[in-house]
Amino acid sequence: MARNRVIYQSEALYVSENIDSTTAAKHKQLERVQSANYNFSINRQDVNEFGQLARVDSIIMDAPTVGLDFSYYLTDGVNEQALGFYVKHGSNDEGQFASGHMVSSSGKNFYIATVDEGTDATTVGGNGVKSIIGIGNAFLSDYTLDLSIGSLPTVSVSMECANINSTVDASISGDAEEFSGVSSPAVDMTDGSPLTAPVILPDANTGVSAVVALRPGDVTVNISALDGRTISDIASTTTEDSVHIQSASLSVPLGRSPLQRLGTRFSFARTVDFPVNATLSVSAIMNEVTAANLATIINDQTESDVSLTIKDPVDGVTDRMVYTLKGCKIDSESFSSSIGSNKTVDLTFSTQIGGLGDANNGVFVTASNATAPFGS
Repeated sequence: MARNRVIYQSEALYVSENIDSTTAAKHKQLERVQSANYNFSINRQDVNEFGQLARVDSIIMDAPTVGLDFSYYLTDGVNEQALGFYVKHGSNDEGQFASGHMVSSSGKNFYIATVDEGTDATTVGGNGVKSIIGIGNAFLSDYTLDLSIGSLPTVSVSMECANINSTVDASISGDAEEFSGVSSPAVDMTDGSPLTAPVILPDANTGVSAVVALRPGDVTVNISALDGRTISDIASTTTEDSVHIQSASLSVPLGRSPLQRLGTRFSFARTVDFPVNATLSVSAIMNEVTAANLATIINDQTESDVSLTIKDPVDGVTDRMVYTLKGCKIDSESFSSSIGSNKTVDLTFSTQIGGLGDANNGVFVTASNATAPFGS
């Protein structure tokens, strides 16, 4: 019987370690996913000539543009590690959060598995998978963390990709742990030829994260290091004398340029456009004004660190995720006051992503999850 519709219940989103990954151990299901959107567009050039009104042909000039956007609730860093971000845990060395996406590589593959209508993807084995959408050679273009009153901390990710395909149930087979027969969506970036090795994916599950979701009440935004370089009083974000932060948004954009050459239909690389500026936007209810002068502020060349700390929702003590922006400066401060509303202040800070060995500039993340996302 034909399916009536597809809803979130029947889908699961996977990411591969590399584009040539084929085994189940080299693929990880992303946890707490809230949305997944994908699309493609084809650029054509019409060929016309004298003597005929309609075009003779419409030729594809460039490789198709494939896009993937998805969002998920922030937990303990398990998704970030699976997506290739560098996350410090335990005694590991600190490193640039986006370092895994700053070097030239072939990207990652994503898969969206769909099971029978009315069935939870997490309760059926591989035999229940009916179709797979594969998105190949995906490169990160943006990572955004949104924190606000009344909403669970949410991450939005955007990817630029090279190819998309689909596999139907006629070729998919599975058991209680995995399913196989999935066509790889990846292509060889040098000549555009598809990778033909079949892929095996693990069955969907509810995840391995130590927390279900983080709460806005467990978030601490520490921007006190920039006190004296703003007009509003942000001497401490944890006392009654500080501004009352309502929302914060951290964005790490990695704009990319496709590099092309004669003789191939696909770009042979998608390199990051440097410099990369990470921004932190904070909105708060205003209560006090601190002594400051814009003429003095613009002469202040001091760079400081700001941090976002999210603690465990159960014990309220364990740090589950800590984002630190090093080498940060304030870019703007905007005040708003009107009848019937609280006076608010909006602040924007920025830092520039440093090199792989730069420990003083960029975004650094520490997470409590210490389990490697991919096995051997």
